[in-house]
Amino acid sequence: MTQRALDSSGEQTPGPSRPAMIDAGAELDPVHPMDLPPSAHDATGLTTAEVAERVARGEVNDVPVRSSRSVTEIVRANVFTRFNLIIGVLWVIMLFVAPIQDSLFGFVIVANTGIGIIQEWRAKKTLDSLAVIGEAKPTVRRDGKAAEISTHEIVLGDVVELGPGDKVVVDGTVAEADSLEVDESLLTGEADPVLKRPGDPVMSGSFVVAGGGAFTATKVGREAYAAQLAEEASRFTLVHSELRSGISTILKYVTWMMVPTAIGLIISQLVVKDNNFKDSVARTVGGIVPMIPEGLVLLTSVAFAIGVVRLGRKQCLVQELPAIEGLARVDVVCLDKTGTLTEGGMDIMEVRPLNGSDEAYVHQVLRSLGSSDPRPNASLQAIIDAYPAGEGTAASWTVTDALPFSSARKYSGAAFTETDGTSSAWLLGAPDVLLPEGDPTLDEIEHLNQQGLRVLLLARVPSGELDAPDAAEGDVPTALVVLEQRLRPDAAETLKYFAQQNVATKVISGDNAVSVGAVAGKLGLAGAENTLDARKMPTDPDDMATAMEQNAVFGRVTPQQKRDMVAALQSRGHTVAMTGDGVNDVLALKDADIGVSMGSGSEATRAVAQIVLLNNSFATLPSVVAEGRRVIGNITRVATLFLTKTVYSVLLAILVVCTQVEYPFLPRHLTLLSTLTIGVPAFFLALAPNKERAQPHFVRRVMRYAIPSGVIAATATFTTYLVARHHYAGPGALEAETSAATLTLFLTSMWVLAIIARPYTWWRIALVAAMGLGFLIVLVVPWLQDFFALKLVGTTMPWTAVGIAVAAAALLEFSWRLVGRRFGA
Repeated sequence: MTQRALDSSGEQTPGPSRPAMIDAGAELDPVHPMDLPPSAHDATGLTTAEVAERVARGEVNDVPVRSSRSVTEIVRANVFTRFNLIIGVLWVIMLFVAPIQDSLFGFVIVANTGIGIIQEWRAKKTLDSLAVIGEAKPTVRRDGKAAEISTHEIVLGDVVELGPGDKVVVDGTVAEADSLEVDESLLTGEADPVLKRPGDPVMSGSFVVAGGGAFTATKVGREAYAAQLAEEASRFTLVHSELRSGISTILKYVTWMMVPTAIGLIISQLVVKDNNFKDSVARTVGGIVPMIPEGLVLLTSVAFAIGVVRLGRKQCLVQELPAIEGLARVDVVCLDKTGTLTEGGMDIMEVRPLNGSDEAYVHQVLRSLGSSDPRPNASLQAIIDAYPAGEGTAASWTVTDALPFSSARKYSGAAFTETDGTSSAWLLGAPDVLLPEGDPTLDEIEHLNQQGLRVLLLARVPSGELDAPDAAEGDVPTALVVLEQRLRPDAAETLKYFAQQNVATKVISGDNAVSVGAVAGKLGLAGAENTLDARKMPTDPDDMATAMEQNAVFGRVTPQQKRDMVAALQSRGHTVAMTGDGVNDVLALKDADIGVSMGSGSEATRAVAQIVLLNNSFATLPSVVAEGRRVIGNITRVATLFLTKTVYSVLLAILVVCTQVEYPFLPRHLTLLSTLTIGVPAFFLALAPNKERAQPHFVRRVMRYAIPSGVIAATATFTTYLVARHHYAGPGALEAETSAATLTLFLTSMWVLAIIARPYTWWRIALVAAMGLGFLIVLVVPWLQDFFALKLVGTTMPWTAVGIAVAAAALLEFSWRLVGRRFGA
């Protein structure tokens, strides 16, 4: 057993069995560690000189843990794309064979790529700065002092202290253990915590669920295979991004369509038509360039990057960009009460002695229990605050055994040798766990729970092993400790927001279900009266899923049950987010679609969460949901714009090849059209507010609208072009035909933009009007007419082009409404 004594002031003094845990900054005797026996050497840690030696030898934990891509990777990812390669080659060709205005598309790509790099670099800076704030700082002993250092500064032989919620950051051997229980499930899949004793190995990636101790680092950096496993395991389950995978799928199909169409266009324009070579090349390039939806990838990256920067300003660390999208798709949020709905601290309302117990004696027991745990949880901290060490009238009590709190047990305990030499052992924890069913004390506790108060039972138990499974048998209830939890001031508004957004909220807690329900009811949670004690929860996954859907509040939930509950909801097709800050939430956070941790939470929870709320404010979650909805909803809108252009470009090229006519457009025409009807509006639309709930099946939703829109635009444009070929003749006929076709294509594309911009706001109307005004200026300003080779000839053909565009607009309205009615908006 661990021997720890309380002196007359209530301070702990080390007993004979092992060295005392060192408090941060505590001074020790200046003895050289190598002159001490192993246990004393562990107590003092390495010296500065020894650390320097090991760093010089490279025995340092130098495995990089980055929160984002490096600058080089960002540049490479934005510059070296297959579409940039295609456009780059075409741009170089155009620089040699055509005027500069036909090469404008190349400058647009350069600008787009630059914007993408800058925005992602800004996001990287935000992520990296926030990651430093939220970085795990293990406590390491050096030169006889305990201090927090960065993980990458740990060297071989360092003595690292452990407490509940701490993650084991490197491989090592246990040097000290005080009821140390380690969860290795993230590495081994074994759910049960492992009791560790001095000499036992510990692996990086595991975490402490109860007790405390210290270990000596035996493998650091790339030497530790377990560390590499942990890097992969604790580096968060990769969040699936339907948006990104959908865009990749679209680009794959576009490439397949583009290659044969481009080859046919090249043959048609360069071989079949005996025209001016340079003009044929220019028109060929003019047909190929608009097939590429290059701006779609850029805007997606920019939208995600700007989302990260916006959330960063609110102290929200998004550890994976697609997590923003994932939370926007969530339809069930599972909340841990403590630290999420309530603040971490608690206050003692009263202590009620039971069975004629002496009140002063009860206070001394509580005072001694508080001093027995070097790392108290929130409940025990409230007891320590109310009964601080040194205020008791009794002489010192010696701690002969200590049992730290465990989420699985629901209680903690300690054994003492009292002043008069008598022995006593005590448990402090959940009354409904420590008391048998039907005990009359439970009725009194139920009444307190209904008021939203938390109640702990202090019970005296027979002497014996406190960590034995039957430790609570034969216990004598001695007192009730009534605690009041501090509600988060922002929790009610956040719960209201989720209710308005049709996101179901489930409160899952290790506390008493009635008490949790009362707290949730105070915060206005819909269905808070529907509570369920998890000990009565069915084990069958399907029955569990039904129970989860029918109830809103769950109490006495074990860590493994939290994990099972998440899986049960997912089995019913729900997208589940889990929030938490305690070590008992780790397994559920890991398995949830999106894990959200508080910044003040344990090291382990921050390691597995995709989103960390560094300001510990539950109220930040609606901002994350809003960002996700903005990204998904707006990218869906602009993707329709880009792919409409791809569809009509491919179809126009096919029609040109089949009819063996000149391609109607030069690159400058389509650069102008793309800028006014897609590029500029898409940028504003992609960054605009959007509260629409995210819908699944991104590719299908986009293509349902893009294909009919592109077909109508291509058909209308080519119809105008063929009519113009019969209307105009002689020198300059091709330029006049191109101008008429450009007018039809612009007006049709503008109508697509007008549909996508709905529902209208003043700035959306202004945006569409500004784009129309821009094209009008090009048509009426002489030097712009010459620059873009756009000049409407006569009145008959221009008005015919307008009439065809009006008919196309009517068809667009009909097709969009038909798709909306058939498949849903």
